[in-house]
Amino acid sequence: MNLIGSEKLQKMSASIFQEVADRKMAAKTKGKDVIDLSVGSPDFPPPSFVIDALVESVKDTSKYGYTLKGIAEFNEAAAYFYQQRYGVELNPVKEILQLMGSQDGLAHLATAIINPGEYVLVPDPGYPIYEASVNIAGGVIYPMPLLAENKFLPNLKEIPLEILQKTKMMIISYPGNPVTALSNKDFFDEIVAFARTHKILVVHDFAYSELIFDNHPQISFMSVPGAKEVGIEFNSLSKTFNMAGCRIGYVVGNEQAIKLLATFKSNIDYGIFYPIQEAAVKALTSDFSYLFEQVKAYELRRDILIAGLEKSGWQIDKSPATMFVWARIPAGWTSRQFAFELIEQAGVAVIPGDAFGALGEGYVRIALVQPPERLAEAAERIEQFLADR
Repeated sequence: MNLIGSEKLQKMSASIFQEVADRKMAAKTKGKDVIDLSVGSPDFPPPSFVIDALVESVKDTSKYGYTLKGIAEFNEAAAYFYQQRYGVELNPVKEILQLMGSQDGLAHLATAIINPGEYVLVPDPGYPIYEASVNIAGGVIYPMPLLAENKFLPNLKEIPLEILQKTKMMIISYPGNPVTALSNKDFFDEIVAFARTHKILVVHDFAYSELIFDNHPQISFMSVPGAKEVGIEFNSLSKTFNMAGCRIGYVVGNEQAIKLLATFKSNIDYGIFYPIQEAAVKALTSDFSYLFEQVKAYELRRDILIAGLEKSGWQIDKSPATMFVWARIPAGWTSRQFAFELIEQAGVAVIPGDAFGALGEGYVRIALVQPPERLAEAAERIEQFLADR
């Protein structure tokens, strides 16, 4: 049998991520110690009170059936979290939907809302699921360039009117992945006005909401007047509470969009394991002192890595947020060449920027997912790597 993937599948590409994984494995097979800064999976454990809640709930044999959807306590906890952290009031029943991680929700949203041929505005560079979800739905992608000279904010005035007339949805993310830039209230106000004018649903990916550094303000899109009328916001416990493998997140905002996504999900999944939901409730209703400590730990990692790289002459802007550094590479390489040679010669794994879109060329994404001493060692290896060129 010679099976060929569907046209939709052929539009997707995991080749760069897979090639990085293969090269990491090949280097390890040869006995090389690889410092893995490629995958954005937290190496911190969840808070102890979250683990305790999960362990206790797992012992209850009545908690092993289908949940079908989020328990009421979870939605109430998410509403509490948004009120406490961002000053946003949400209706737990109508304006919150539990997800199997924010990526799950992002992957399904376009299919629930976009018809074949309808346009979606997608950031470039951007997290790969944005583009993949539109391809699955049969929509048409219109890339919004994120450029350093514009502080990695899209220039909405450059989008042609004839495109906007066919556009149903736009995706933004601040702080983002791979570009770690922050938004501000003025830009979000502009987004709301833009969406109202052109009748576009705004989708804000806020998965790194609690990893914002240097006392920069946390701004939820939902906190901006009018945002609920035109948009929704995805959030997750994966990075905030280091529950990535638990696969639990949520989306908040526009009631109509929430209802459409809920209808789609009701046809394809049976809910999240009850004990994970109970652990999530505990996380979302904690006193949040843990979050402050975690931010400081990531700030330290960022500063150690960047200070180490500066010794080699590689000047990198400090990431204002997330668990990543988005770094313009030294001249003389493509992103892939730099990333692949770095694995093979220095034993440091990063992701080439073109994995995130055409405008990611010339950059690499470096994940801050190793202890400070390993990040310092990675910087030393890179210094030697650059010196040998």
